[in-house]
Formats: sequence, structure tokens, C-alpha cells
Amino acid sequence: MSGAEGLGATLPLGRGVALIAQDPNGLAALNKPAGVLSHPNQRSDEKRSLLEARYVLDGEFFEWAGADGAVQRLWLINRLDSATSGVILVAASGELAAEVRAQFKRKHVHKTYQALVFGWPRQQQELWRDLLAVEKRGGQIRTAAGAGHIPAESHMTLIRKSGGEAQLALIQLEPRTGRSHQLRVQCAKRNLPIVGDQTYGDFPRNRAFAKQTGVKRLFLHSLKTRFEYDFGGRPFAFSATAPLPEEFERFL
Repeated sequence: MSGAEGLGATLPLGRGVALIAQDPNGLAALNKPAGVLSHPNQRSDEKRSLLEARYVLDGEFFEWAGADGAVQRLWLINRLDSATSGVILVAASGELAAEVRAQFKRKHVHKTYQALVFGWPRQQQELWRDLLAVEKRGGQIRTAAGAGHIPAESHMTLIRKSGGEAQLALIQLEPRTGRSHQLRVQCAKRNLPIVGDQTYGDFPRNRAFAKQTGVKRLFLHSLKTRFEYDFGGRPFAFSATAPLPEEFERFL
């Protein structure tokens, strides 16, 4: 695959996954629903991943046979937890993927998330700074705030809050660092656990919310990603927005 022309028609997109932006170089953004894996960890995962295709872990690309039998490849640039929805980036060539991944490493990629949380922030805007500890336990990542030495920084803006006793709020989060589970841990530390967070959240309130509403998901969404990059000796700007799922505002 050597460009983005007609990209959406050729991709074996997973269930509910949609192409939301692309550029002439073969860089594209997909909208990943909650519950869909960024990539399959084993063959049996392919039906619930971003693309219903084989994933080559060493090369970080999907691979499948096109309509003409030719091998097609699509490189995965970044990942989202399966429970998180929203913007995820892919590229039609390894060279392009490497350039955009380099922008992530240089911290030149601006990402915006929105989350539905239990509780109300004390201020309209806050800059959150924490020191995190990140551990891998049995193949899973666990992060704790205030117990480590890894700096994490995010900007929080209150978008809307509910009235009455529900005390729910829709907040916007702009991470300035990219630590594992950073936003979920920073919210929990400030007594603003993200609704549906099964690892760092308020478990009794999660159960009550799911029972009352019939909606069971992590209410964290990657809303927008934007950055500039160089390719083929020319500068390019890229931006993609994944619309906020309607259930985020239904309860406010």
C-alpha cells in the first residue's frame, strides 16, 4: 500500500471502526470504539481488533491479502487501551510510520481527550503535575500516583457538570507527557475517577451507574490529535477529530 487514495475501501476495518482523516502521503486516522483492541495479541483476537487482519508484532504492521491477492500492509503508529475510544493513527508505509512515531517521542504531538468523571473539579481549569510509578505485573501495566519518580503533566478544563445529586462532570484533558494510564491515575488521585474505570475507578459507583443506565464502558475518549511532520523533504500538518460518543453527554 503506497498512498491513501481509496484507503477506506481497501481496509478490513474492525467492527465499528471508521476512517476519519487521511492525507496524500498515506497517513490516516481511525475512530476506534471502546472494547476494540488496537491490535490482536493472538490469532483469536483478530475479530475484535482495529483491523480484522494478521498483526506482525516485530514490524508493528497489519498484513492481509488484497482483492488481487497482493499482500497489503498498514503500520500502526500509536495505541489506545481497548477500553478507550477515539483517534488512533496508521500509515501506509513503514518510513512514514517511523517519522510520525518520532514526533511522538519528541513530544510534538498534541492530543486532546474528554472524560466523564464522578465528582466536580474544584476549578474551571487546572494544571496537574504528578510523579508516577509504573510497573508491569503479569503482562499488565499498573500505575500509581505519588509513589514514583516519573513526571506526568496534564491540563484539565471543565466542559460541563451535572446538576442535582449525580455529581458527574465532562472534562477535557490535554496530556503534556505520555505515561501509561496517566489520565486515569491523575483523575483518580483528585477524587475524580473516570466513570467505568475498572482498574483505578470507584467500583461501587461504577456498578451503580451501570445498573441504573445500562451503559458499561470506560468513559475516556481520544477526541483530537494534531501535529506537523516532514516527509519527502516537505512539511505537512495533520489533524483528526473523533466525535464524542453520544453517551458521554447523555447523563449531564
